[in-house]
Amino acid sequence: MKPRIPILTAISAVLFATPSLLAEEGGVGHHVPGGMSTLIDIVPTEPGWVLESMYMRYSGDASAAVSIPIANRIGLGLDATSDAFTLGGIYTFEQQVLGAHCSVGAFVPYVWVDVEALVRIGNLPPAYQRSSESGFGDISLLPVMMAWKPHDCWQINAALPIYAPTGDYQVGRLANPGLNHWSFDPTVGVAYSNEQTGFNFAAHTGFNFATENSDTNYRNGTLFHLDVSAQQLLPIGPGFLGVGVEAFYLEQVSGDSGRGAPPGGFKSRTYGLGPVLSYILPVGKDVFVTEARWLTELDTTNRMQGDYFWLKAVYQF
Repeated sequence: MKPRIPILTAISAVLFATPSLLAEEGGVGHHVPGGMSTLIDIVPTEPGWVLESMYMRYSGDASAAVSIPIANRIGLGLDATSDAFTLGGIYTFEQQVLGAHCSVGAFVPYVWVDVEALVRIGNLPPAYQRSSESGFGDISLLPVMMAWKPHDCWQINAALPIYAPTGDYQVGRLANPGLNHWSFDPTVGVAYSNEQTGFNFAAHTGFNFATENSDTNYRNGTLFHLDVSAQQLLPIGPGFLGVGVEAFYLEQVSGDSGRGAPPGGFKSRTYGLGPVLSYILPVGKDVFVTEARWLTELDTTNRMQGDYFWLKAVYQF
């Protein structure tokens, strides 16, 4: 009998809720590389609830030659660590729209941020500063999520994550749990899962558009992102073990603007990859999924370079 490999779960909440450490204002942006990549991330197609908890850690640093605008300051040689624990849920309706399974959701992160850098204020010489803060980050809302199933093995996804500036933010502070601006991240993609062979593949791309930070009059440029993964599922015990790899690419297609932005704009770029390990456990009609992934940045421009570690748990009922 062929194994049943469920295509279910949710768009990763950390992708929509946790500050990633990019070369945008403060080295921080809403989009996190590798957030929507595997079976655990795709838009649900079964009516009902999906509950998800996630932990993500990023640790990276930048060369002293890279000047990063940060909360109305300029940071040199930025070194930062961000930890986030996120809880959220998604509900999928029974009624289809335009042939698509439709879902809505929301996620709330709690963030710990530690940042140190040489900070330049005006024409004064740079001085070493360190800042550590924790608190609720920016809430992410998912008012539109749609999934089409043109074939048993194929799924097409579309979503509009919206990040609201609900997290704590203070001008002049290096570490801020919130970003103090809205952003919108329309994302589309395709996923393939073969229940007979256990092979699955996913690719999702989109653009992140940010509004201006009203306290600093700074606006991050538009960010293009692409996440791709491939996994092989193997029957192990009562469930399925997934072993695979994920790759990501991000590039700002327009420069930062506003007060403090470098002349000619400020654009960043990064790409990287890493292993993914997951386990899918059917529980009656419900499904429980856990996943760990480690992604390392291979090369960066105008941003920090470091590593992402994810640990996710999803229960669909």
